Amino acid sequence: MAGPLSSLRIIEFSGLGPAPLAGQLLADLGATVIAVDRATAKADPTDINRRGKRSVVLNLKSGEGVAAAHDLVASADVLIEGFRPGVMERLGLGPEDCPDTLVYARMTGWGQDGPGAQVAGHDINYLGLTGALFAMGDADRPPAPPLNLVADYGGGTMFLLFGILSALIERGVSGKGQVVDAAMVDGVSAMMGLIHSMLARGSWSEDRQANWLDGGAPFYRCYMCKCGGFVSVGALEPQFHALLLEKAGLPLDHQDDQNDTAQWAERRAAYAAAFAQRTRDEWSDIFAGSDACVAPVLRFSEAADHPHLAQRGTFIAPGGVAQAAPAPRFSRTSADTPRAPSAPGADTDAVLAELGYGHARIADLRKNGSIA
Repeated sequence: MAGPLSSLRIIEFSGLGPAPLAGQLLADLGATVIAVDRATAKADPTDINRRGKRSVVLNLKSGEGVAAAHDLVASADVLIEGFRPGVMERLGLGPEDCPDTLVYARMTGWGQDGPGAQVAGHDINYLGLTGALFAMGDADRPPAPPLNLVADYGGGTMFLLFGILSALIERGVSGKGQVVDAAMVDGVSAMMGLIHSMLARGSWSEDRQANWLDGGAPFYRCYMCKCGGFVSVGALEPQFHALLLEKAGLPLDHQDDQNDTAQWAERRAAYAAAFAQRTRDEWSDIFAGSDACVAPVLRFSEAADHPHLAQRGTFIAPGGVAQAAPAPRFSRTSADTPRAPSAPGADTDAVLAELGYGHARIADLRKNGSIA
């Protein structure tokens, strides 16, 4: 594999959600990622988080299966796991059982310790605990979950990757690995620096839909168009707001008191009426190329065909499955186009052979059920 991480070798113990995405993103950038899968896992060409990874199936209830897992881990720079605290230790694969040069990356919602560490949860629960979820959605409705992008993938995957790469840099100085405890509740909280600053200054209200960024401002929200589609409006800065007013045919004197919250409710209604006069695509043409910060709200099925994303090649379709291209991009060490996901266990023999296992030993392990 090409890419800036082509020297990196990672063992990922398969799970759900943010840990597999972390492995995928690392594989996208050239890392060798070997997923340790369960024997019950099924081949699925639509499982994008498996793309670019190799796969072995080990029976971790077997002593020889665990021994093979140790050999895999000893060959790696990084281990990624996303189980509840204590699961890997019970398998004999906890941090204390691994080489001290290993970066041991642990992904959970609540973290490795604390009163809730062993409790089940999902994105919406982790997001709820941080205060962020309360701020999302319309004022007269319950908070709206932002898919699973914020806690699982923002506070989870991205902070796991940040921790892994930070630990690898530090290992270059100390020669030692360490445990990375990536908790979604910590990551989401860390992302709210701007909101915490505004709270400290008294410039953010805890009332939902009463602020610049939560749909309260008439110049920062979505509006329905004549066709039933939507446009996104984000004209925060005065110069961009002036362009919005001009191109949308809205009263230009709104520029004088843009941030007077007492005017916002009335203006939201007026702006909604204005945007309802044209279709989404008509508004897209009107605002095209301007700094008014207005863009169409596209469906998933439309995004790849938008001229900007199409020209950049933001979306690809290996194996006929639409998905995002690797990101970010690099000037010298460009990543290869990802290959479609392999079947679970497809690389078991090849990976073990690379570790020095002979044909007879591999056959014995398969016969006694230690590998599949």
